[in-house]
Amino acid sequence: MLAMRILGFVFLSAYAVLALAEEGRTVDYKVNGQPYEGYYVSPSEDAPFILLLHDWDGLTDYEVKRANMLAEMGYAVFAADLFGVGVRPTKVEDKRQHTGELYKDRVKMRALMNAAIAEAAVLGANVDNSVAMGYCFGGAAVLELARSGIDMKGFATFHGGLKTPEGQDYSKAKGEILVLHGSADTAITMDQFAALTDELEKAGVQHEMIAYSGAPHAFTVWGGERYRVDADRKSWARFGSFLREHLH
Repeated sequence: MLAMRILGFVFLSAYAVLALAEEGRTVDYKVNGQPYEGYYVSPSEDAPFILLLHDWDGLTDYEVKRANMLAEMGYAVFAADLFGVGVRPTKVEDKRQHTGELYKDRVKMRALMNAAIAEAAVLGANVDNSVAMGYCFGGAAVLELARSGIDMKGFATFHGGLKTPEGQDYSKAKGEILVLHGSADTAITMDQFAALTDELEKAGVQHEMIAYSGAPHAFTVWGGERYRVDADRKSWARFGSFLREHLH
């Protein structure tokens, strides 16, 4: 009996170690000498890769949860840190400051995203079979990445910023663009939604634009007063099918 208990303990311990090995982990990395802290999770060595970009709160438990959900669907995910270690603003003025700095310095924004992809590659991610996705500020960053001409299979934005900076366009964009937006969003209006549609059409970029009725800005953020369960479920389901269409 004792031997069976010991054997059972060894089995359970081994199982626990295996489970831990499959869980995600924080990743410390540097960009131009500055420290950043991302989150990486992968279900297998050959899993398709997703770059996940956070909203103006910085990389929080929300993005970690979304990354884990994607890992359960079979994808490796690197949730990038675009603000820096310990920078997780809670006041609106601080959030505007950190996002504003990157909106004004698009070269730095692109460098941060490219560095996150490079770090994911070091960790074993298959970055040649990849999609980028982001929320709010992260959605605007995803479109910046698309305009840079990076070779990815697709780009998805959830209630993200849609304006194209002066002097930029989508002439270099590769991969399909998926825009998941709330038609009740007063921060990012349907006029901006329509303008982006026109830009992508004129540039010959494959795209899909979906607007969810009654959904305000940040409609996917659980627990918030603007959360809308119907729009969240529908947009997540469409994103899942988008991944299946473009990643292999």
